[in-house]
Amino acid sequence: MNEQSAISDKLLSDKRVIAEIDRHLWIESEKLGYDIGFENAKADWLKRFSKAWVEYHMPEVLKRAQNGNSAPVAQSVPAAKSAAVNKTPRKRHAKSYLR
Repeated sequence: MNEQSAISDKLLSDKRVIAEIDRHLWIESEKLGYDIGFENAKADWLKRFSKAWVEYHMPEVLKRAQNGNSAPVAQSVPAAKSAAVNKTPRKRHAKSYLR
């Protein structure tokens, strides 16, 4: 398995990427007037948009990959975010716009 397919496999395990590919499928199918299929949309999205998506949504993973220290995507969550996930939820209050 080459490096590109390993990166693609990691991306495809992310729900946000699947949602982007679904959106790409819809847009491209509308442009062409027929369903292009998920596999074609996936290949096109990975070729055209995956690098920009990773740069925007996962810059820490990209930096690690450039430094030669490739960590799995699941381990790349910053400590502040992972600590916030484990906290008990705060009680939320409705905002009042009538003051």
